[in-house]
Amino acid sequence: MNPKTKRKKQAKVLRIFRKIHRLMGAFLFFFFFFISVSGLLLGWKKNSAGVLLAETQIGSSSEFSEWLPLGVLYEKAARVIKDSVAKNTPLALDRVDIRKDKGVIKFIYEDYYGLQLDGATGQLLEFGKRQSDFVENIHDGSVLDIYFNTSGSPIKILYTTVMSIALLFFTITGFWLWYGPKRMRKSA
Repeated sequence: MNPKTKRKKQAKVLRIFRKIHRLMGAFLFFFFFFISVSGLLLGWKKNSAGVLLAETQIGSSSEFSEWLPLGVLYEKAARVIKDSVAKNTPLALDRVDIRKDKGVIKFIYEDYYGLQLDGATGQLLEFGKRQSDFVENIHDGSVLDIYFNTSGSPIKILYTTVMSIALLFFTITGFWLWYGPKRMRKSA
């Protein structure tokens, strides 16, 4: 292949990659904006002085033999939630997080509420909104499944697939937009 034809072919590939890069950037700008800001917040969540994620408190004992039974701790947590937030409609428990080394059990509810109880005494140590869970749902797209009330996370799966493929394309086209002109100058 003669050098002139090769150079034209390289220039054509560069134009195609530039167009793909520009169109994807324009189309996905807001999604990448939300992913980057929420990712930054998630990276800071444990160092946010309790703004995004409450500090894990310290209970009175880290020995399970001294802890109250799980059922009793659950009932205490349910009472706090009912008295504080859900007077008429109970909140659904999402998960329980046991921090044995700190003597704490965390009850995390679906509407972004969380509380920490002393495992041995059942005393309330911390209660409030878990902003980091909301930020995480924005970051991974599950906030759309919650909003549209879809089961099985179909929107989240589509969202993460599209965004992952887009990031891969941005990486490839961005690299080629940087490397392609260097390669063309070398071959000239």
